[in-house]
Amino acid sequence: MRRFTAFALCAAAVPLSRPRPRRASWSLLPIPASVPKARRLIGGRLAQWGIDGQSEIVRLLASELVTNALRHAWGPIQLTVFYRDGRLRCEVGDANPALPQMREAHEDDEGGRGLQLLDLLSGQWGSDRTPGGKVSWFELPSHTHPDDTAA
Repeated sequence: MRRFTAFALCAAAVPLSRPRPRRASWSLLPIPASVPKARRLIGGRLAQWGIDGQSEIVRLLASELVTNALRHAWGPIQLTVFYRDGRLRCEVGDANPALPQMREAHEDDEGGRGLQLLDLLSGQWGSDRTPGGKVSWFELPSHTHPDDTAA
């Protein structure tokens, strides 16, 4: 057997190592103070993972989802962030099974633009019903790659 063929066979048998997925989740109280808390938690975790290049956008969009949960749902709120294969996903779960509907906000409206921000700034977003209510989420590509030594 030729040397390069034996090397190629050995190299093919060794699986490529992939960065391990990252996940963090927090329960939030259904109170207004949970919005800035969500921003701090997400920002801190992204910095810890070494993928904080888009931290401001992620924090803004997460706070919009938490605010929607406070306004339109009830009970505790679950905030979860995942990082895997260059994609960052943020989820906010609540007990209301009604899915959010994007609406057109008028010039003098004080609210109603959160889903428009999600649509404009995220790679994709949506909501899914769960047995206990729903999960609203967004995803963004991450242009940085954390090393495997971060927590």
